[in-house]
Amino acid sequence: MAFQNNRGENPKLAKNETIKEASNLLRGTIAEGLLDQSTGALAADDTQLTKFHGIYQQDDRDIRRERRKAKLEPAYSFMTRVRLPGGVCTPQQWLDMDAFCTDYANGTLKLTTRQAFQLHGIIKKNLKLTIRKINDSLMDTVAACGDVNRNVMCNPNPYQSALHAEALDMAKAISLHLTPATKAYHEIWLEDENGEKQKVTLDTDPEEEPIYGKTYLPRKFKIAVAIPPSNDVDLYANDLGFVAVIKDDKIVGYTVTVGGGMGMNHGQAKTFPRLADVFGFCTPEQVTDVAEKIVTTQRDYGDRTDRKHARLKYTIEDRGLDWFRGEVEKRLGYSLGEARPFTFEHNGDRYGWVDDENGNSHLTLFIQNGCVVDTEDFPMRTGLREIAKVHEGDFRLTGNQNLIIANVLPAKRAVIEVLLEKYKLANCYDQSGLRLNSLACVALPTCGMALAEAQRYLPDLIGELEAVLKEIGLEKEPITIRMTGCPNGCARPYIAEIAFVGRAPGKYNIYLGGGFTGDRLNKLYKISVKQEEIVGIMRPIFERYANERYDGERFSDFVIRAGYVAATRAGREFHDDFKE
Repeated sequence: MAFQNNRGENPKLAKNETIKEASNLLRGTIAEGLLDQSTGALAADDTQLTKFHGIYQQDDRDIRRERRKAKLEPAYSFMTRVRLPGGVCTPQQWLDMDAFCTDYANGTLKLTTRQAFQLHGIIKKNLKLTIRKINDSLMDTVAACGDVNRNVMCNPNPYQSALHAEALDMAKAISLHLTPATKAYHEIWLEDENGEKQKVTLDTDPEEEPIYGKTYLPRKFKIAVAIPPSNDVDLYANDLGFVAVIKDDKIVGYTVTVGGGMGMNHGQAKTFPRLADVFGFCTPEQVTDVAEKIVTTQRDYGDRTDRKHARLKYTIEDRGLDWFRGEVEKRLGYSLGEARPFTFEHNGDRYGWVDDENGNSHLTLFIQNGCVVDTEDFPMRTGLREIAKVHEGDFRLTGNQNLIIANVLPAKRAVIEVLLEKYKLANCYDQSGLRLNSLACVALPTCGMALAEAQRYLPDLIGELEAVLKEIGLEKEPITIRMTGCPNGCARPYIAEIAFVGRAPGKYNIYLGGGFTGDRLNKLYKISVKQEEIVGIMRPIFERYANERYDGERFSDFVIRAGYVAATRAGREFHDDFKE
């Protein structure tokens, strides 16, 4: 259907809509561009389409200026995101991803905030081979980015193995059901190994996208499956969430949430992060149907004229939750049940060894900002490679960019513990409460949206803040802290107790007061703070917290009680009450 706004008008569509419309179901001229050896880049329109294939074109911004002076084109490369529903992979798949880092990428294996892998620094001539190798490893990159449902998250829950298995199966079912049907991915990346026999004839049977249609969704769509009491998937930050309802150690259904999302823009009050609303209840058998009908409702009513207003959160905010429920239930042909209550206790990871009811063990390791890389004094990547060679269970990527070595057999635990010691991984989670609850996006030098550093700066800033916390006796206090290089919210900063969001090189907005369990938005506290001023601003707040907090009071609850910021749960109130 043609897009109409909530006033019944048919306004001009955003440029991306015309690109999708003309793309022949995401083909564009990508295949031809891969064969063009005169440049390391693809055509501009094709770079929008490759996102649907899990690929972002980037360049090294650290050397952009010097290359411009030398009259060279930017140092183009590609980031490839590997879809991994629920974040679970086999040891062999881990070894394969590790090898791809060396063979085709920049030597760092990135664990994302959505339980996916990322490879950075792939040059164009290696891109097709890399995608083929990933698929040969029984993984893929399709729909890891773009205006479609992206990687479906699932709570790892190593201490509830049976429940995790059920939830993981559900995450995989949702992912499969919402995977685009176009054959473009297979044709471009997998059909021809040498890139010399591109498919030029059309199939006689017309190709269709039964769920998405030929212009897909107005914007990206994110789904998470959670098992209380853990909210390590940050359920409220997702467009669609399914919260497991447990009875007699079985998942009997899911409470459904809709309308969460993090992105906003500086200085534009009409854009804001939003927490998901509780929507209803469905049985396990209804989950994929419910997911599809919510997606198609957003497909038909999401704003296709303004990409800054195109997420599901704005559709619900503009039209109302009752209207949205009515439209979804009309498509379902039945009513959703009454939502079941649930409680989250934290949104972080539980580090160290945990034994499950099957007698197996699970080890959660701290991976700072999700960067699996070897350094001179910490051979992390080598250690995990050696563990993968002997491990017979699985690996689980968490939504906090950490790693679980899961389902370790009793006979293998001692062997793995020796390797942990050898490669300095045994006590990698012996860190401050602040560092263990930190997240950062990639930002500079490769992200084109970054206004400031994030991944490269946050560890150093935490070191400075740790010195203050240690001095006042709060070094082990768990406090969520997140940093992004721009306001798009990839590291979900707006639900952190402390967040730094880039405004310009070396300058950040400071946000305080997000819920420790991810159930409350934070609020702008200081604007455009120079990075050398941050510790001076945070010190007196930490000191007051140490001296005036109630027993068990979280840092975010204290800063609200102390009047630093106002409590905020409604996205439309996110920009209100800022005190200069």
